[in-house]
Amino acid sequence: MALVVMCGQPCSGKSEAAACLAAALRSSLSGTTVRVIDESSLHLGRNDSYKDMVVEKNLRGVLRSQVDRSVSRDSIIIVDSLNNIKGYRYELWCLARASGIRYCVFFCDTEVDHCREWNIKRQEKGEPSYDSNIFDDLVSRFERPDRRSRWDSPLFELAPSREEIVESSPVIAEAVSYLTKKVDSKTRDVKVLQPTIATQSVRTTEANSLYEMDKATQEVVSAIVEAQSSGLGLAMNKISLGPNLPTISFYCVRKYSMENHIIASVINRNICILDCKSYK
Repeated sequence: MALVVMCGQPCSGKSEAAACLAAALRSSLSGTTVRVIDESSLHLGRNDSYKDMVVEKNLRGVLRSQVDRSVSRDSIIIVDSLNNIKGYRYELWCLARASGIRYCVFFCDTEVDHCREWNIKRQEKGEPSYDSNIFDDLVSRFERPDRRSRWDSPLFELAPSREEIVESSPVIAEAVSYLTKKVDSKTRDVKVLQPTIATQSVRTTEANSLYEMDKATQEVVSAIVEAQSSGLGLAMNKISLGPNLPTISFYCVRKYSMENHIIASVINRNICILDCKSYK
């Protein structure tokens, strides 16, 4: 149905606004899946994710891939991250266009002094926060959204330092109305992105089991590569593929039975079947 990109300085109230927006959407659309994708949902820490440019680039790649796997015409995805680079917001906009869904940017316009004050309070309380040098670096590189750009439009702006962040907030109510309004041939104030010929994927028949298996294998391999890239070179034991899906373990798994003997292992970022024999 839609992709919502949260945007703002660090500690500007984005997560609280995303939670209120998600709650308001769930109240308006009882049968629709509303999911918030952020660093914590991927078990990534704030300071570890932004300590240098390489790690930050890997973080954006992991978030983008998670969004790409999640967007559909039956769910609303909220990307709760800094999304502070306009080029990255353009990439997310392209994902929404390829899926043929609605898109909007929700900007928490908070003054830097308030953001810094809230960050210090979180540090004192032991809550997730940013180191001072990381905070200053992120603030200096923030690219403010511009509603004249198609990847920043429509733009909903909330001022958390002057407005209370609640579900009944006028800005949140306006965003909910835009995301849930029914669209017909006469609708002009709601834009549903349409995929171009270049972004449309060739549909295959559902009976093509070989294609389906190859697609599933590529998704698993991509998840492993992304997890290893975001692991900063550290050893990783498990990878979660998503809700209602099994967890991949990075060690040799041996299963013995009277009928089959299967040895599976993960080698060089690929899943390989080493041996498969039948015993009588």
